[in-house]
Amino acid sequence: MTGRRPARRPGKRREQRPGPEAPDVLGWVETACADRKAVDGVVLDLRKLSDATDYFVVVSGTSDTHVRAIAEHVVEALHERGVRTHHIEGLAGGRWVLLDFVDLVVHVFHPTLREFYQLEGLWGDAPQRPVTTGEERR
Repeated sequence: MTGRRPARRPGKRREQRPGPEAPDVLGWVETACADRKAVDGVVLDLRKLSDATDYFVVVSGTSDTHVRAIAEHVVEALHERGVRTHHIEGLAGGRWVLLDFVDLVVHVFHPTLREFYQLEGLWGDAPQRPVTTGEERR
């Protein structure tokens, strides 16, 4: 063994398994965020800009506890529908939680960190729309 990692394949980070389509998962994420009163939610459509993921969902909580509660609820709500996270970062700290569902990535920010990192500006070429709930989409 040489200690080298195998070369990564281009495209998505892992092969797709049969399951819900990204737009369905996106709707479930938006509803879960609304359930926990996430604020200033925005959806960035990255399908034409990135091979890594299709969507970013960026929301804020009003405190560290609120950020954690939103993130935990999203994970639980999607788990109930058979959707598992590929990776979670920052949950213990509650300042910026990243939930990677492969086809979409959820960023739950404390407002001060969101202002500092300005993800929406970094992905300024991406079409953006506000997060909506299931009732608003009907």
